[in-house]
Amino acid sequence: MKPETLSIHAANLYKAATGDVTQPINLSTTFFRDENGGYPGGHMYSRVSNPNRDALEQVLAGLDKGEDAAAFSSGNVAGMSLFQALEPGSHIIAPDDMYWGFKKQLLTIFNKSLAFDFVDQTDLDQVRTALRPETKLIWVETPSNPMLKITDLAAISALAKERNIIFACDSTFASPLLQNPILFGADLVMHSTTKYIGGHSDVLGGVLITAKKDSFWERIRNIQQTGGAVPGPFDCFLLLRSLKTLSYRMRGHCENAARLAGFLRGHAQVESVLYPGHADHPQHEIAKKQMSAFGGTFSFLLSGGETAARKLVNSLHLFAQATSLGGVESLIEHRFSVEGPESKTPRNLVRVSVGLEHIDDLIADMEQALAAL
Repeated sequence: MKPETLSIHAANLYKAATGDVTQPINLSTTFFRDENGGYPGGHMYSRVSNPNRDALEQVLAGLDKGEDAAAFSSGNVAGMSLFQALEPGSHIIAPDDMYWGFKKQLLTIFNKSLAFDFVDQTDLDQVRTALRPETKLIWVETPSNPMLKITDLAAISALAKERNIIFACDSTFASPLLQNPILFGADLVMHSTTKYIGGHSDVLGGVLITAKKDSFWERIRNIQQTGGAVPGPFDCFLLLRSLKTLSYRMRGHCENAARLAGFLRGHAQVESVLYPGHADHPQHEIAKKQMSAFGGTFSFLLSGGETAARKLVNSLHLFAQATSLGGVESLIEHRFSVEGPESKTPRNLVRVSVGLEHIDDLIADMEQALAAL
């Protein structure tokens, strides 16, 4: 099935006696056992499994071309569960432009159990140089947050497979509709389902998708089910509802982002626009190869420095100054002030998640804010 069809029909796993077209929310935390102690309904306890979570995982695995998926209560927990599944002493090669939440995990939670290097993964020589005998994971983020770097998935896959290293990709900025890292050789894909998959800024979640059910995946499943950081039935219901419109929402996000990025690119107050859809983006050709469109989130740098960046985000009316991305409403943020004094993000960088408002209104709002600088 095509993604538009899959996202609507793959969740219809259960046909209740009442004939529901939409799967009902199953709030039960525990399930009947039969006279022999078995579980005839297929579920024992909601921390381990739940009909709504099963349906969500099936849809997400299908959309990202994987064999299985494990849903979590947040994107941070999804990534953390993968790190937890590694043996102590393992070495990770991570991107220098890594989502700050995951970077903070490595620096403050796993700093005594794992080793890691942050390198520019757009330069394969840097990745090769960072390899160690104990390297067990190459963690890629493409497009990256907030610099919109694009990493060559096929090239990283070849490097990882030569040395039997796990290759995982944070594909949150792309969503399963724009990019399927498993088709380019990734072993695991991570999404913050809070973002484009949820799409309405009203549900928290994360997911890991695996290319195959191997022993490492069983370790992740054990962490999910035994640790218990899982989404509730209503969270899963909301995500399944949102998935049904993901294909059409992503088209709008991408179209609006391309128009807004084009407007900003020619503005006197803008130093540069970091958008992989532009031909002069350093990895534009790689993006064309592995993405079906260039996404709805990008960053731009203001020629007036940090002062101009802070003023801009406070001068807009339709762009909400708020953390996150992927919602139907446009969001904007001065990233350095979020990430803190140790951040390497340029102080004049503004990240924008372009929503589904009319693009003429968004451009007019941005135009008046830039004029006030």
